[in-house]
Amino acid sequence: MTAVDLPAVPRVLIAEADPWSRDLLKQVLLNVRCDARLDVCADGQHAATLLGEKTYDLILADWELPGVDGLSLLRSVRQKRRSLPFILLSSRNDSASVREALPLAPTAYLTRPLNMESLTQRLQDLLLNEGESVYCEIPPLAPGMTLPAFLERRREVCDGAPLRVDVKAAVQRSLGPDGLDLKQLEDQVHSDPQITAVLIAAANSAGYHGTPVQTLSEALHKLVPGQSMNLILGLALKHNVVLSDPGLVAYAERHWQLSQDSADYARRLARMLELDHQRCYSACILHRLGDLALLRCLEDWRQSGGALDDEAIGESLDAFGAAYGSALRTRWRLPLELRQLIAGIYSLEGGVYSREALVVNLAVQMARLTEHEGLEELAGSKTARLLKVGLPELTRVRKT
Repeated sequence: MTAVDLPAVPRVLIAEADPWSRDLLKQVLLNVRCDARLDVCADGQHAATLLGEKTYDLILADWELPGVDGLSLLRSVRQKRRSLPFILLSSRNDSASVREALPLAPTAYLTRPLNMESLTQRLQDLLLNEGESVYCEIPPLAPGMTLPAFLERRREVCDGAPLRVDVKAAVQRSLGPDGLDLKQLEDQVHSDPQITAVLIAAANSAGYHGTPVQTLSEALHKLVPGQSMNLILGLALKHNVVLSDPGLVAYAERHWQLSQDSADYARRLARMLELDHQRCYSACILHRLGDLALLRCLEDWRQSGGALDDEAIGESLDAFGAAYGSALRTRWRLPLELRQLIAGIYSLEGGVYSREALVVNLAVQMARLTEHEGLEELAGSKTARLLKVGLPELTRVRKT
């Protein structure tokens, strides 16, 4: 495919088993051609079926696809269309694998972790004429669409929270002469609920096995460093990942600060009680994820032409914030143990609850106190009594 025969609107097939890598490829491609018609699948048999039904202008496929692997797909494509652009992705970087793939003439053979700049350049060469860029307008709201109906539709498909951290700067500061410094990266991004949730979810996806990951530190060490970096940078490519409406920004700042204060208190309490402080921190930094995701969807509503004021924002958070959080944690398959710990923040009614659940519940109560409210009433609460934490301990935690 050359500059003279580029399609007006390209149709692209992405075949990738891992959901987070699949989403990353989709975002990188749409960042190059936002108008592309995308078909996305998770296994080789589905990809083969789609190839039999439709004509594509570009294919990106993982060699290690379940069912029919990516190399078999490439072989099948080359029997019919020798010149069809086909980017083969693989974790195999040995010379024998390269020699096996090259006779089938892949347009590119890219090994993991992917070099995102290289991939972006490849896609630009294949999908854009020199100097060309494509702009896609935000579609207007359907006639008669109400804000509650809009938010209900978005609940199961929303992309999560806006970013609190400048991811490009965070990654740049974490790169050293020996590559990505994971401890430095964790220090840069640990306050961001969206990054924390995505990395934990990715580390628990089908491509990774073993004990469920419940903290950012565990996720960073389970993922390949390059994969962590790509996932973090990929978040910046998504639509409305940075809020622009001042009213929404003000609400987001309050939720981010509440999450951070809760997480800091939870870590101090857990350390004092010799409990898992990283897990408690993780639960608290994520407990407002749904409210933040809702604010991002409200930005979409506003940009699509919907009216928005402070009253509408508050009512939407009250009506949908908790449901958005529950839907995200389930859809992203965050570990059940972590979801249960987050649930302990909101309710300790009935059943048996862990000391960690008591810690996060108490930490959030502390974070909600205003600067003029003391700790005396909180020290006498059921949660504090069960933890055997009194006013001196709470005072020390607050002042640390």
